[in-house]
Amino acid sequence: MKRVLLTGASGGVGTRLRSLLKPIYPDLILSDIKAPSDLHDDETFLPADLADMAAVEKICEGMDGIVHLGGFSVEGPWETILRANIIGCYNLFEAAHRKGVKRIVFASSNHVMGFHPRHRKIGIEAVPKPDTRYGVSKLFGEGLGALYAHKHGIGVLSIRIGNFGDKPVDERRLAIWLKPDDLVQLIRIGLEKPDLVYETVYGMSDNKRAWWDNARALELGYRPSGKAEDFAAEALEAQKKLPKDEIGDYFQGGSPFCSQEFDGDFAKLRKQ
Repeated sequence: MKRVLLTGASGGVGTRLRSLLKPIYPDLILSDIKAPSDLHDDETFLPADLADMAAVEKICEGMDGIVHLGGFSVEGPWETILRANIIGCYNLFEAAHRKGVKRIVFASSNHVMGFHPRHRKIGIEAVPKPDTRYGVSKLFGEGLGALYAHKHGIGVLSIRIGNFGDKPVDERRLAIWLKPDDLVQLIRIGLEKPDLVYETVYGMSDNKRAWWDNARALELGYRPSGKAEDFAAEALEAQKKLPKDEIGDYFQGGSPFCSQEFDGDFAKLRKQ
């Protein structure tokens, strides 16, 4: 990978990845609707609204690989999700195809699987159970990735990111924490693994309390360095200060993703 595009470069995850990816991919191109406030002299930024196909084609020009973080990163109104995460994601994959991009790493989300209960460990073959419109949009992105991989030959890795940060800060994050260096390792697999067609993996570190079976990531060469259990005492102490949420505390998607707007039959869901 000589030229790599990072979309969503002004967001929280994108801001951290800028410094982590630059030493690996010196010709790293950044993109977002607005430029990062701390853009450095050695960084190249190309503005683009993902809903504007012409703008997306422009930023994909000459790229070997793309790390696609761009979009709306939490739950929101359908119109917002549609524009940023559905139309925008389609534009990104289609523009990449038109411009001959070889690889795409798609930042999916654990919220694709949010309505699975926490007591059940699941792998990548489990039936998706999105917990929000946002989760549905990420499932759509995974589908696009599979389509463009198999029909158009772009190597695609979808990473169902758990919680990205320096350490897990509560009980839920002990199961889904993703150390920044470990995300970089997964990104490198997506951009550099020979003969990659389409793969889905969970974006988590070495978490003893994990709800996900990440065997496929290990088969692809992933060796996470972060260990959530190293922070267990601190995280569990912090958990005591958080309010209870019967719905959010039961499902993997947590609060507020599962409990917000919930008016389903909780008792019936618990029997599944």
